[in-house]
Amino acid sequence: MKKLLGLLLVLTMAWPVSAEVFKDVNLVGEIQTIAFDARHDGSNEFGSGTKYRVLAGVSAELVEDVRANVLFQYNNVWNGSAAGETLQHYWDHVKLAEANVVLSNLFDCFEATVGRQFYGDEDSAVLYLGPNHYVFNMNAAPSLDAAKLTYSDDFKAVTLVAGKIKHLAYDSDVYGADVKLNLTDAWQLQAYGYDIKNSEDEVGYDGKHYGFYGAKATFAPQAFAVSAEYARGFEGHRLVKEGHDTPYMVKADGALYLEAFTPRATFYYAKGVVSLLGNYYPGLAVGHLLAGLNMPLSDYSDGIRLFNVGVDYAWNKFVFSLDGFSFQDRTAQQSSTWEADLVAKYNHNEYVQLFAGLGYAKYSAADQQTQLAKDNTVGQVGMLIKF
Repeated sequence: MKKLLGLLLVLTMAWPVSAEVFKDVNLVGEIQTIAFDARHDGSNEFGSGTKYRVLAGVSAELVEDVRANVLFQYNNVWNGSAAGETLQHYWDHVKLAEANVVLSNLFDCFEATVGRQFYGDEDSAVLYLGPNHYVFNMNAAPSLDAAKLTYSDDFKAVTLVAGKIKHLAYDSDVYGADVKLNLTDAWQLQAYGYDIKNSEDEVGYDGKHYGFYGAKATFAPQAFAVSAEYARGFEGHRLVKEGHDTPYMVKADGALYLEAFTPRATFYYAKGVVSLLGNYYPGLAVGHLLAGLNMPLSDYSDGIRLFNVGVDYAWNKFVFSLDGFSFQDRTAQQSSTWEADLVAKYNHNEYVQLFAGLGYAKYSAADQQTQLAKDNTVGQVGMLIKF
C-alpha cells in the first residue's frame, strides 16, 4: 500500500511537467452484479447468493498513434464481513486484468498490442479470454500476456498472436493466427489455429501441445443470419498430431429478424474436448453450472449433442427471451435433459441494464445421478453497468 501511495505522490508532483503527454484520457470498465438461487440443489453444485465483479481503468493516448490501457478488476464474494475494512483489505483482492500499449498505423498498415489483454469473441465456443456476462458463476476475467499484430482493411483482418496463458493450471506458451475475410457485404469467412504448449516441468504435461484449429462461415443479409463452425483439437508432443479419437466440434446458428421478434436456433455437436478456453454456456441451469466448474460444454461425458430453439421479443426498453434446450450424449444412447428459460432485460439507457431470468431443467436418468434430483428450478436477477 505504501508503494501505491508513493507512486501516486510522484505522479502528482510530476503532473505539471508531463501533463501534455496524456491526451484523450477515458475512464473504462463495467460493474456486474448477479443474485442467484436454485430450488432443487441436491448435489450442492449450484448454490445461491450474490456475486459481483468490478472492472475499472483508464485508456489514454500517450502520443499520436500510441495508446496505453490499464484495467483492474475486483472479484470478491458478496457478504457483510468486509464492511468497514481498511483499503489494504480490498486492495489485496484487486487483480490486474489489462496492461498494454497499442501502436496504430505501424509501418502504415499494422496495429500492434503488447502486454496483458483480453482476446477473442465473447460468443466463441473455442476461445475467449475476457469478462463474461449473465453467468452467475463469474470468475475473475482471464487475460492473455502476449504480443498481437493485426493487419486489416475492408476485405480482410489477419491477426498473429504469441504469448503466455494459464492452461490446465500450468503456465503455457500460446501461438495463434486468425484470418477473417469479408467476401461480400453478407458473406464472412474465418479460419483460425492455435497451439498451446505447456512450459511447466510436470510429468505428462511438459512440452505437450494442446491446440485446435477450425473455420467459420457466416451469411448475414439484413433479414436473417446463418453461420456454421467446425473445429478440431490436437494433443501430443508433436504439433497438430491427431489420433483416432481426435476431438471435434460442429456448431450451427440461425436467426430471423422480424421487426420486434427474432426467432433463432442452434445445433451443437462435440466429440471430446476441443478447447478448454471457450465461452459457450447455454442455459441458466446446465450452462451456468459448467461455467462454475470451468468446464466447457464439450466436456459433457464423452461428448454432447445440443438443440436450442428460442425467440427474442423487443418492446420499448425491454427484451424478452424464451429458450428451450435439449442436452444429450453425442451418440444418443441416453435420454435427454430438457431445459426451458425465460429471461428479461431492461435497458435503462445505453450504459445501464437490469436483467432477470428463470430456468427449469428436467434431468435425464443419467444426469439425475449427478444432480441428485429429477428436476431443478433456478432464478437470477442482476445489473450490468458499462462505462
